Amino acid sequence: MKIALMDSGNGLLAAAAAVHRLRPDADLVLSSDPASMPWGPRTPEDVIARALGCARAAAEQGPDALIIACNTASVYALAAIRAELEPELPVIGTVPAIKPAAAAGGPVAIWATPATTGSPYQRGLIRDFAAGVEVTEVPCPGLADAVQHADMAAADAAIAAAAALTPRNVRGVVLGCTHYELVAERIREAVQPLLSPAVPHLTLYSSAEAVAAQALRRIGAAPAPDAEPSGHLTVLLGGREGAMEAASLTYPEGRSLVEAAAVRP
Repeated sequence: MKIALMDSGNGLLAAAAAVHRLRPDADLVLSSDPASMPWGPRTPEDVIARALGCARAAAEQGPDALIIACNTASVYALAAIRAELEPELPVIGTVPAIKPAAAAGGPVAIWATPATTGSPYQRGLIRDFAAGVEVTEVPCPGLADAVQHADMAAADAAIAAAAALTPRNVRGVVLGCTHYELVAERIREAVQPLLSPAVPHLTLYSSAEAVAAQALRRIGAAPAPDAEPSGHLTVLLGGREGAMEAASLTYPEGRSLVEAAAVRP
């Protein structure tokens, strides 16, 4: 079994780690284009072209499924990628976890890139899954780029700015960019002290686990977390095979994937 994931950069690490936890015997292909980061400020046409490039490079590796582990790419390029690769290759997009956050009751904040915040796509998800729930969209300029480069000072500054825009009564924060999942605890530590005493525990909602499970369902594979960790790891950077970047290895998700590949029998 081989699962491919694509993203602008290391935002795919959380979903890749989730796939590995469910199926440690699966081969993984990580296709990204970090030299073109960030994608958020780019035009939709540019995002589509770059996402298609990453998707095509991943498809050449012969995977059983492709996960678009990027909210921006899912917003703008999911239809184009599916039109080109399906039905031969199942393509799974990433949707912000607005539905479970709203189901748990509001108020809810959605942290996302400036390009996604306020977009018709996100507003549609709010309308469809969070009707009647108080929702605040919070743009997080610079956060994805800081996470990509493992610049924790810049990440903390961007997190603090977003936390200041987050209402004090929220009970859940939706991480609407896959990069944000890599600094989830830093986000919790920044937001929780600012909340009302009536909110003793902030819940963060991410997409990695759901996307990983959906990919297995699409190919008819069952989770097997106890399987032998025998999967092979292929890293594609700008369409060319390479090694995981040093910044990616600062995160536990990146290190776990490399370590698992290194101990492969």
